[in-house]
Amino acid sequence: MQAPRLVATDVDGTLLGADHRISDRTAAAVGRVLAAGVPFVLVTGRPPRWVPPVVRQVPGVREAVCANGAVLYDAADDRVTGSRTLSAEQLRVLAEAVVEVLPTATLGVERLGGPEDGMAAFVAEPEYEHAWPGASPPLEERVVLLGRPAVKLLIRVPEMSSDAMLAALAPRVGDTVDLTFSHPGGLLEAAPAGVSKATGLAEVATRYGIAPDEVVAFGDMPNDIAMLRWAGHGVAMGNSHPTVHVAADETTATNVEDGLALVLERWF
Repeated sequence: MQAPRLVATDVDGTLLGADHRISDRTAAAVGRVLAAGVPFVLVTGRPPRWVPPVVRQVPGVREAVCANGAVLYDAADDRVTGSRTLSAEQLRVLAEAVVEVLPTATLGVERLGGPEDGMAAFVAEPEYEHAWPGASPPLEERVVLLGRPAVKLLIRVPEMSSDAMLAALAPRVGDTVDLTFSHPGGLLEAAPAGVSKATGLAEVATRYGIAPDEVVAFGDMPNDIAMLRWAGHGVAMGNSHPTVHVAADETTATNVEDGLALVLERWF
């Protein structure tokens, strides 16, 4: 591949190390990308409010695709520039399917709100066990939880693997939603049908007049697969889920071994 005109990367497990920090070597490589005038785009399952701590480690990064493609976010101006949501009716229908095949599941939603409740708010059922230690989301009963549009529905069954959950639920919902996961321990993420990291990144690339074959993208989990396939050159991290290795054009070193920097240093 020639030097890319746009670099896109997942955040957790890809850009960040095990300590949730960007290594000096990787930060230096990102700095050279930006100095060359090449857009560096964060493409993540995180909501917008979880992006600024990452951007502070790599000053100059502006573009972020959040919530697995459902939200476009300008990190420099702290502003949502686009979003796709699941309606209350879609959430209700999806919840009914979850009850049928994953009856012990609990639910959470990621919403985009106004100034009165912050840029985005994650809300969960009282029994919901958060996948990330230390987090304590606001709680709502299911009937209330499903009553407002959301950019993402999270489905939690801690005693199952995410792979097993996907195998059970995907045939039931078909193509009515985009179903994926970024955490292996019993957590699925549902976005509106046709929405993925690939579609969100494509919107950003189009704005810059950049074609897919001019993009290099990095990722490590199933929610990155569509993006890696869309990009001209998709790179799986050494620590990737097995399905990601299959989807990528190459595999680099792990996120704790500067795998992203190793590839970028070919051109920058």
